[in-house]
Amino acid sequence: MRAAVVGRPVAHSLSPVIHNAGYAAAGLTGWSYSRFECTAEELAGLVAGLGPEWAGMSVTMPGKEAALAVADEVSPVAAAVGAANTLVRRPDGSWYADNTDVTGMVEVLTAAGCATGATVTVLGAGGTARAALAAAARLKAAEVTVVARRPEAIDELGPVARAVCVPLASADWDGASAHARADVVISTVPKGVADPLAAHFDWRPGTVFFDVVYDPWPTPLAAAALAAGCRVVSGLDLLLAQAVGQFEQFTGVPAPVDAMRAALAAARA
Repeated sequence: MRAAVVGRPVAHSLSPVIHNAGYAAAGLTGWSYSRFECTAEELAGLVAGLGPEWAGMSVTMPGKEAALAVADEVSPVAAAVGAANTLVRRPDGSWYADNTDVTGMVEVLTAAGCATGATVTVLGAGGTARAALAAAARLKAAEVTVVARRPEAIDELGPVARAVCVPLASADWDGASAHARADVVISTVPKGVADPLAAHFDWRPGTVFFDVVYDPWPTPLAAAALAAGCRVVSGLDLLLAQAVGQFEQFTGVPAPVDAMRAALAAARA
């Protein structure tokens, strides 16, 4: 059986390390996980050409929205956020689209101490911010404030917020520091974008800070949060958590999480 991560670029992806370690630890001989360079426009053709040996695909940027269109069935959470990072082949040959980024975020935030009813600040309004809104909804966040450089990008999150029933407020990027003292701060922006904020954030000790970036690590914002006594998690934590969800959907067996975590840590050493 085969699986792979698809997107562009994916040469740097650590997903093969995580999944292949899981296969080995679970005794799934004959299973393999690889990677394919694939644009959003090419995804439908790629999926259509896959043989019966394919169990699933991990979909990264820029194909997460396109993944919905190639699926025969879409999970409620993937439909709500308008993106899927997981395509699972069903026994009848049909494809099921899901979003394990959301469940992964819930897991890492809960493990870091995020409590029900928290106030949440989300930096950025792109695709990962959609998953953050859905995760905040599952955690029953009292309020979510999205801070972004483009007001129209925040407006585009409105349908997602309504779909997952989370209260949404907005703030301008220049005023980001005013929202640093939330119970949870999630940075969904690409590496380097949030670096200038490190000198201006007045962190509250005990805040959970989740930065989706993991290379380089720590980011300046993560380093400042650590120095202030915040609980900090990185994109590596999410990478593992979302991969665990995919592994179990692809294989139908419990994921050997410790082995997968150890392989990821070794790859990053």
